[in-house]
Amino acid sequence: MNPTPIARALLACTLLLGAAAQAAAPQVRTQAPGYYRMMLGEFEITALSDGTHPFPIDTVMTHIGPEQIARDLDQAGLRAPVQGSINAFLVNTGSKLILVDAGAGSLYGDCCGKLLDHLRAAGYRPEQVDEVLLTHLHKDHAGGIMAHGAPAFPNAVVRLSQAEADYWLTPANKAAAPAFLSSFFDSAAAAVAPYGKRLQPFGAFGRIESGIEALPAPGHTPGHAMYLVQSKGRKLLIWGDIVHVSAIQLPHPDATVKYDTSEADAQATRRRLLDMAASGQLTIGAAHIAFPGLGRIRASDGAYQWLPLNYDGAPAAD
Repeated sequence: MNPTPIARALLACTLLLGAAAQAAAPQVRTQAPGYYRMMLGEFEITALSDGTHPFPIDTVMTHIGPEQIARDLDQAGLRAPVQGSINAFLVNTGSKLILVDAGAGSLYGDCCGKLLDHLRAAGYRPEQVDEVLLTHLHKDHAGGIMAHGAPAFPNAVVRLSQAEADYWLTPANKAAAPAFLSSFFDSAAAAVAPYGKRLQPFGAFGRIESGIEALPAPGHTPGHAMYLVQSKGRKLLIWGDIVHVSAIQLPHPDATVKYDTSEADAQATRRRLLDMAASGQLTIGAAHIAFPGLGRIRASDGAYQWLPLNYDGAPAAD
């Protein structure tokens, strides 16, 4: 028998009320674990997020005016303060597990220090890491090698350029540096101290491990390094702090940050690497471009564009 109009109305109300009740479930408001995996030839690359923090564009960016910054952000659909990603990259060569940069650890507060949790979520343990390669000794790259005064990676050797180690670990340099960098010297010394003889700077750029080469990238810091990872003809350039805010520095590569040791060198290095990446079809691993920080560069009328890698839900060897 067909239901009466009143019965149909009551049924509809019941369904609506039920739907409303389901929609009232509490919001979760936490992000998914911050890791993303890709294959590079026979190497497995896992991008790891240490978190994001509000990047103080208005007080940090130099060689670009506030009006242009506002236009660049608007063009990218952004507004200040922009959340800056802190990314690191785990390379599993099949024989070694190598981490490039380690995030800020506890040095940036509650926003960050998530790398170890995300490494575990990705299926690895800190004690499995054989080497940590640092692009430089700034807090947001080296702070994460230490946890509560102990090595965060208890079995790892820590490597970086000798020039970088000499600069940040020499007390006389702290006295001569700008005051705003003073705490950077303290944090660098504290971060590497627990490693003792397992801190092993390299005196010359070149081959670090099979398939991994250290290259100079001067400007941001005195001994800033980047790492070229290669397997089966595929190349990934993990470039550290070449770009801090892609929405600004890709259309305007001469824009710098006040933390650059040499603005002229930073500008020249950035343009050289952007040209190299655009012409060579390199994949870039970027420390501060939106997570996972993996993409390519395209040149366009003197400026550059970031092309994020297409999501691959089931990465497999090439």
